[in-house]
Amino acid sequence: MVLAKTTLFDSDLQEAAQLYKALGHPARLQIMRYLAETQSCITGDISEELPLSRTTVNQHLAELKKAGLIQGHVEGKHTNYCLNPKKVKELKKISEAFMIEINVDDKICE
Repeated sequence: MVLAKTTLFDSDLQEAAQLYKALGHPARLQIMRYLAETQSCITGDISEELPLSRTTVNQHLAELKKAGLIQGHVEGKHTNYCLNPKKVKELKKISEAFMIEINVDDKICE
């Protein structure tokens, strides 16, 4: 039986890696930024805010939704997208804890 190499790491690192992977494209970061700036759910075409095709934007939205960072609710022909505050807070907590853990206090490796 072959195990995924990620299973060799603790669950906290696995979760952090999944969230960071979801944010691993500038378009996804821009979507997150846009949803945060609007402070509301967006109905309609987010692709108007990005220099990408609607299909490509939808693929990025799907990855963010899969990671739980955004929520999408279908209303008629449109989907309302907004940040998932609980997951975004969790991401912030994970990121802050990780950065504290790897803090190098401006030490320089030689």
